[in-house]
Amino acid sequence: MQDKTVKQNHNMILENRKSLSISGITDVDSFDDREIILYTQLGELTIQGRELHIDAMSVETGDMTITGDIWALIYGDKDKKGPISALGKLFR
Repeated sequence: MQDKTVKQNHNMILENRKSLSISGITDVDSFDDREIILYTQLGELTIQGRELHIDAMSVETGDMTITGDIWALIYGDKDKKGPISALGKLFR
């Protein structure tokens, strides 16, 4: 039996710390103008900065474009590939 799951690549391009293009997004957990938390093919990713805006997002392709003053890109647990349940958030 063949596995028909297509694994999408995860890439990031950061230009002048002002514009970030990301591929391989599976879900967005939360976002505001200082922090965006999302899930990629390779786990949780937190983007921190100031005046952050999600300019474009494609659910079909998993691509996203973010603009603002980008200060940090922080990867979390590699095994976390989806949203955590409400109970899981309590013990986080």
